[in-house]
Amino acid sequence: MSSAQETTFLKDSAAKAFDMRHRQIINYNIDKYDVAVQSGLLQFQHLENAKRKAHIIKWKVMENLDKLLPEFESNFLRKGGKVIWANDAEEARQEIWKIMERSGAKTVVKSKSMTTEEIELNHFFEGKGVKTVESDLGEYIVQLLNQKPYHIVTPAMHLSLQDIAALFHQHFGTPPDATAQDLTLQARKLLREQYTAADVGITGANFLIADTGSIALTENEGNARLTTTFPKIHIAIVGIEKVIPSLADLDLFWPLLATHGTGQRLTVYNSIIGGPRQEGETDGPEEMYVVLLDNGRTDLLAQKEQRQGLYCIRCGACLNGCPIYKNVGGHTYNTTYSGPIGSIITPHLRGMEAFKHLSYASSLCGKCTEVCPVKIDIHQMLLLNRRDAVASNIVSKSEKATWKGFTFAMTKRWVVDLLGGKLKNILLSRFFKKAWGKRRNLPFVAPKSFAQQWKAKDKAD
Repeated sequence: MSSAQETTFLKDSAAKAFDMRHRQIINYNIDKYDVAVQSGLLQFQHLENAKRKAHIIKWKVMENLDKLLPEFESNFLRKGGKVIWANDAEEARQEIWKIMERSGAKTVVKSKSMTTEEIELNHFFEGKGVKTVESDLGEYIVQLLNQKPYHIVTPAMHLSLQDIAALFHQHFGTPPDATAQDLTLQARKLLREQYTAADVGITGANFLIADTGSIALTENEGNARLTTTFPKIHIAIVGIEKVIPSLADLDLFWPLLATHGTGQRLTVYNSIIGGPRQEGETDGPEEMYVVLLDNGRTDLLAQKEQRQGLYCIRCGACLNGCPIYKNVGGHTYNTTYSGPIGSIITPHLRGMEAFKHLSYASSLCGKCTEVCPVKIDIHQMLLLNRRDAVASNIVSKSEKATWKGFTFAMTKRWVVDLLGGKLKNILLSRFFKKAWGKRRNLPFVAPKSFAQQWKAKDKAD
């Protein structure tokens, strides 16, 4: 059974895969990333040991989530912060809106956050007449284009410098041939006013630290620091899987995230925020809220074999390594989390029937598993999703019949050898000519079967 999502994905990906300009931009940007990562990883004396340790810590987190989240909550409350538990996206939006209404807030400035994309917060605010400005440069660019982020780390990866210069020229009158430095300065000038004027600052969090009751933010532009400093209210929206046991764990996770995310030894700005402004402090909000978002995560947690998907630290390495992503791009997935990690978690977060097709959008080359800094067995998770789709009886009758016939033939040699090579060629050319798409020719079988060729060779010897 094909869902509307699957039909759209197949159509869009077929078009995007042969968009040569798109491929050129993505390959250029990912090639730069690969060079940077190769250099950044040299800081680790024992990279595999670091990745294994990170995997074990995240495993312990998932086994003890019911203890670590209340620990975070109690420590955060002790510092004057407030915690909101949200079961789904609608509940998260409504709880945030209550804060906005209570404070009379009309303007919002946001730092980069995939969880806000997940709950479609900007669209919700737009319907309420609230002005929302993205402060991350990449997010700001795609907001101007009225697009979703293309990549979970670099939202505007699909755009060239010329594209962005033309966009800024259209909106702000900058020179059409402006340099990257000129564009950055223009964006900084425009965004600086937003920080001081906004009523509410909204962020995500890279990690929730249980033993200190703090959130950890890592960024390269400083926009998150400004977002959390000037507005009177700071709201952090964080998935429940982001918790880590101790502040000391950042010594491992921050370098892993930086090197696998952008190739840096350490990201430029790293902040630990443990509540609203305290007595004697000059910076920070008067109120701080952390929204702990479930939105399907406990459904994935219940899948013992596939809960590894919740180990993800959102570095984006699997996207950059995936040959499918590099050809079809981020927007074709039509999900918040694209690429291999999105393909394994989205069917659980948003429904297997609608998004099972993403688990088939893979060559199973294993590159995603190889580059993952927390050693998620991603390609195995893709296979398990495929298994679950079949077990749930949400695949088409023709697909089931095809595989049943294939299994029967492959397990009984005489069936394969029943027809000669010439007849097989005729059947393939007439009934399966378009099986590989309109841009490729189906390879025909040899005139003689392998068994026949082997017997002939044996006689000749």
